[in-house]
Amino acid sequence: MTTQQLVSEIRKKKSFLCIGLDVDLDKIPAHLLQEEDPIFAFNKAIIDATHHLCVAYKPNTAFYEAYGIKGWKSLEKTINYLNEKYPEIFTIADAKRGDIGNTSTMYAKAFFEDLAFDSVTVAPYMGKDSVEPFLAFKDKHTILLALTSNQGAFDFQTKTVDGKELYKQVIETSKSWENSQNLMYVVGATKAEYLADIRKIIPESFLLVPGVGAQGGNLEEVCKYGMTDTVGLLINSSRGVIYTSNGTNFAEAAATKAEELQQQMETILK
Repeated sequence: MTTQQLVSEIRKKKSFLCIGLDVDLDKIPAHLLQEEDPIFAFNKAIIDATHHLCVAYKPNTAFYEAYGIKGWKSLEKTINYLNEKYPEIFTIADAKRGDIGNTSTMYAKAFFEDLAFDSVTVAPYMGKDSVEPFLAFKDKHTILLALTSNQGAFDFQTKTVDGKELYKQVIETSKSWENSQNLMYVVGATKAEYLADIRKIIPESFLLVPGVGAQGGNLEEVCKYGMTDTVGLLINSSRGVIYTSNGTNFAEAAATKAEELQQQMETILK
């Protein structure tokens, strides 16, 4: 999917909501555990109920890898269902990969070719040659961890090196990498006050913003400092949407929560 197609979908749906499909068998409704594939059954119901309210879905691969081969098959079935039934949806493999060049190439093939995701999250710690293999894929997007929403982000990301915070150096350096136009960036909603400075470095790039909802991020603050003329934001909510209810009405409840967020977004877009 191209960036232009993503922007078009945002304008059409009046939404820049991304829903995280972080499926924990201990949290999904008990009646689904009788299904042959409870994870896929849960995802399918959530997707069918919310696809008209969001522009992206983001499965965190750890929630699938934890269940071994069965979990990976559930992930494969989920992405195949999205690509076949709702091809207009932007898909994000939240895998946080990143390794030496030949290994990164294989990671990229796994998510871009085999599973056919539109994008994948990547850790930048190993530098240029660990990220550029992902950037080589046409019409695919590499979402670089820039400034995350967890407490430990302050351990390294905001430390000053030669007078400049490390996360700023990472973002600035990434702009020089080959095919950097295929980069997006993760910036946590709980770091909204940092967005103004980030926009000075990457004024047009799309930002994936987790942390709205369960982690306490503020949507209005994020949009105030981070929105661009083409919106430039994907606001992710995972637990805050998919676990709204653990009853038989879980999908409808998730849709109600997703609609609340979409309505807020529509108001902001006006």
